[in-house]
Amino acid sequence: MSTHQVLDHVDQYLQIGRDYDCSDIHLATAYPPAWRRFGQLAPIWVDHAPLSPQDTERLARSFLQEKEWQRLQDKGDVDFAYSSTKGRYRASVVKQRLGYDMVFRIINHNVRSLEEIGLPLEHILPLTRYQNGIILITGSVGSGKSTTLAAFVDFINRDREDHILTLEDPIEFVFESKGCHVNQREVHSHTESFGRALRGALREDPDVIMVGEMRDLETIQLALTAAETGHLVLGTLHTGNAPRTLDRVLDVFPADQRDQIRIMVSESLRGILSQQLVPKADGSGRVLALELLVNTPAVSNCIREGKTFMLPGVMQTGKNVGMITMDESLRTLYTHGIISREELVYRADDKAQTAHFLES
Repeated sequence: MSTHQVLDHVDQYLQIGRDYDCSDIHLATAYPPAWRRFGQLAPIWVDHAPLSPQDTERLARSFLQEKEWQRLQDKGDVDFAYSSTKGRYRASVVKQRLGYDMVFRIINHNVRSLEEIGLPLEHILPLTRYQNGIILITGSVGSGKSTTLAAFVDFINRDREDHILTLEDPIEFVFESKGCHVNQREVHSHTESFGRALRGALREDPDVIMVGEMRDLETIQLALTAAETGHLVLGTLHTGNAPRTLDRVLDVFPADQRDQIRIMVSESLRGILSQQLVPKADGSGRVLALELLVNTPAVSNCIREGKTFMLPGVMQTGKNVGMITMDESLRTLYTHGIISREELVYRADDKAQTAHFLES
């Protein structure tokens, strides 16, 4: 096949993405077909011509149903879970100045286990066995939050005999009921918003609620209320580490409510898992760097008093319950020769301490 020939259907590009272990496929006007492999975005074929507006319109029409095409025309963008015989994808199509842009996140068929991801089981499993409270999984876009969240749900599904309810936008991993009864609801398809779905959820007698994304005041407030009233809530946020996550949760509330919310969070928080996927030094893929905060009396005290800036220090003394800061995790990966010095310096929060570590 000539590398200049535009394929007929998006499925053909998605198959290439699966074959070469990519996380995303980009089909954008005025840019050649591209893939994201091991965190790097690059054209699939070096000498492929940029896609024309006609190419991207034809490709968009090749997989969009009539209702999605209509939404794209009315609103200018559409996000949904796309399924083909070969797998599931998180699809996003937007209209821009030059034409249409499509991005597909490739969802693995198999839910990876907590062990496969490389999480410290002896400290993670106790978190999954609480009957109430909130566990937050955080990180930037493409840091593997959905994969970790799915591993948590899958473990609870096998480990407990409860009712799990997932609220997602869109549904990514499909769970069969194992020990638990699992219900999955998709925002826009089955309910209009995370807030509306969470309100309804509290009437459906779930034991565990997974909230795909806590992005606004209403969702965060309802998630905290659910955690307080006897549900175990799993949620994700786009924040880089534990102190920033807590600041983000508290900052969405009006100033006059913050004291009360700090008390709520200090009591209901079970743990925060922050993650990054860092390119390996040998170019063979990416490795998980992980920060873990577990809610001990000292952590709870910092949250209640609004002193989140003291958390890194508290985490240093909480090794016995598995606490580790992102910087410590990055330094360990560097010491073992897994990541490069450049990645360590680039990703570290405390640049001065990192420089001191590299000099010593």
